[in-house]
Amino acid sequence: MNTDTNRYSNLYLMQRILKLASPYRYRLLAVLFISLLAACSALLTPYLTQYALDHAILKSDYDLLQRIITMMIVVLVINAILSYAFTYHSGWLGQSIISRLRVHVFKHILNNNLTYFDHTPVGTSTTRTINDIESVNQIFSEGVLNILSDLLTITAIMSFMFYTSWTLSLVALSVLPLLLIAAYIFKEGVRKSFTEVRNQVTRINTFIQEHITGNWIVQLFNAESRELDKFKEINEAHKQANIRSIFYYSVFFPVVEIISSLSLGAMLWYWSGSYVKGQITLGEFNSFILCINMLFRPIRMMADKFNTLQMGLIAADRVFKIIDNKLYHTTDGSIVFEQLNHSIIMDDVSFSYTDGQEVLSHVSFSINKGESLAIVGSTGSGKSTIIALLSRNYDTYKGKITFDGIDLRHYQLDSLRKNMTVVLQDVFLFSGSIYDNITLRLPIPREQVVAAATFCGAHDFIQQLPGAYDFNVMERGQSLSLGQRQLISIVRAVLFNPQLLILDEATSSIDTNTERLLQRAVDKVIADRTSIIIAHRLSTIQKVNRILVLEKGKIVEYGTHDELLKRNGAYSKLYATQLK
Repeated sequence: MNTDTNRYSNLYLMQRILKLASPYRYRLLAVLFISLLAACSALLTPYLTQYALDHAILKSDYDLLQRIITMMIVVLVINAILSYAFTYHSGWLGQSIISRLRVHVFKHILNNNLTYFDHTPVGTSTTRTINDIESVNQIFSEGVLNILSDLLTITAIMSFMFYTSWTLSLVALSVLPLLLIAAYIFKEGVRKSFTEVRNQVTRINTFIQEHITGNWIVQLFNAESRELDKFKEINEAHKQANIRSIFYYSVFFPVVEIISSLSLGAMLWYWSGSYVKGQITLGEFNSFILCINMLFRPIRMMADKFNTLQMGLIAADRVFKIIDNKLYHTTDGSIVFEQLNHSIIMDDVSFSYTDGQEVLSHVSFSINKGESLAIVGSTGSGKSTIIALLSRNYDTYKGKITFDGIDLRHYQLDSLRKNMTVVLQDVFLFSGSIYDNITLRLPIPREQVVAAATFCGAHDFIQQLPGAYDFNVMERGQSLSLGQRQLISIVRAVLFNPQLLILDEATSSIDTNTERLLQRAVDKVIADRTSIIIAHRLSTIQKVNRILVLEKGKIVEYGTHDELLKRNGAYSKLYATQLK
C-alpha cells in the first residue's frame, strides 16, 4: 500500500509489531497455549449436555445426571480461569509492547532537528505518541490474539459438529456464506469510518493544543466566538465519523441474529425428520443448538476484531512513519568535541527553511578562541538562524561551518552541546522548581546554584519568592515575568560554564536597572570565553571584539564598534537611532 495512510503492507506491519514482542515471546507462547486450552474446554459443555440428555435424563438416571452436572460446574470454573488468564496476559503483553514502543517513538522525536517541528504540528506528534500507540496495544489486547483464540474455538466446534453429524452440520452451516458476506461489508465500512475517526482525532488534538497554548492571544483579540465556531466544526466532523461507524454496528448485529435464526430454523426442520428415523438424537440436536450459539458469537465478533486489528495496523503504519522518517533526524558524528582550541569559522554558508527562500546568503565570518562576536540586524535578517546552525538544530545548509578546522557535523552531538550553552530570547521553563529549571534536574549542589545566581544578580529576587529556589514556576514559567525568566536562563548558562556562550536577545525583556546589573555579569562571563551575542540594544555590545551586521540574510558590515561608527553605514545609523 502506497497511500498516505497505509504505506506498508499489513503483513509487513504485523511482522514488525510481532518483532516488538520478541522480548516477551514466552508470555506470547503462554497466551497462545491458554487459547488452545480454552478452545478444547469449550467443547465439553455441548458434549456433556448431549450426554446428559441421551444417557441420564431420557433414561431417568439421576445419579449420572448429578455427576454430569458436577462436571459441568467444574468445566465452567475452568473456562472462567482460562478466560481470566487469557485477558490478563494478553493485556499485559499489549501494555508492555506499547510502553516500549512509546519510549522508542519519543526518543526518535527528541532526536529530530528543528525542521521536523517546523513542519509537524505538536498535536500530530502527540496523537502519534499517545492515541495511535494505544491503538497498537489493541492489536494484542483485542485484535490478533483474540482472533487466533476465536479461530481455534471455531475450528474445535466445527470439528465436534461434523464428528457428531456431518449432515446436520452442513444444514446448520448452509447460511455461513450470508454471514461472511455481511461480515465483509461490515468490516470494510467500519474500517473506512475508523480511518476518518483517527484523522479527526488528530485535528482535534492539534486544534486544542494550539489554542490552549495561545489562548491569551485569542482573548486579547476577542476571538473566542470565532475559534469556538471552528472547534464546533471540527468536533462535528469527529462526531459524524463516529456516527457512521455506529451505523454499521447497528445494522450488522441484527443481521447476524437473523442469519443465526435461519440456521436454527433449518436445523429444526432437518432434525424433525431425522429424529423420527432415529438418525439424530435429542441430545445431539440440543448440543448443535449450543454449538451454533458458540460458533456464531465469535464469528459475529470476529468482524469487529478484524476492524480493531485493521485500525491497529493503520495506527502502527502512522507510528512507524515517524520512526522511519530519517529526513529530520540529526546524524551524529564520530569525533568527541573536548574544547575549542583555535577558532569557529562559518564559510560561505547559505540556508533556507523552505526551498527558494534563502534566510542566509553566502555568510562568512570567524571567531577566535576567547573572543566575542555580536550579531545585529533588523527582525528577519537571519541572526537567530546563525545560532540554530551553530547549535546543529539544522544540518541542511550550503557551505561549511568548522570548529578548529573540523566540520561541525563530524562532532558527536552530546559532546558538542555539552560545551555550548544558548540563552534564548523566548525562554522556556519547565513545570517545577526554580532549582530544577536551573540545574535541569542534574545533581548539582545548591551552593553552586546560589553562587551562579548571585553572580548574575538573580539571587535577591529568587529569595523574595515563596519557597525561594523551591518556588514552582508552573508550566512554561507563567508565574514569573519575562525578565525573571531570562535571568534564570542566564544563571543556568553561567552554572554550566560552557566554552561557547550564545546570548540570543538575552536582555530584551529586562528593565533598565536589571539590565545594568546583568550587563556587569555578562561582561564577566564573556571576558575570557568564546561568545556570540545577538542584541537589539547596541549599548550592551560595545565591548565585544567584533560586530557583524546582517540585512536580509547577508553581511553588510563587519568590524569593531568604533570602526563601524566611523564608516557611517548601517550600524552607525542604527546606533544613532537608538541613541535618540
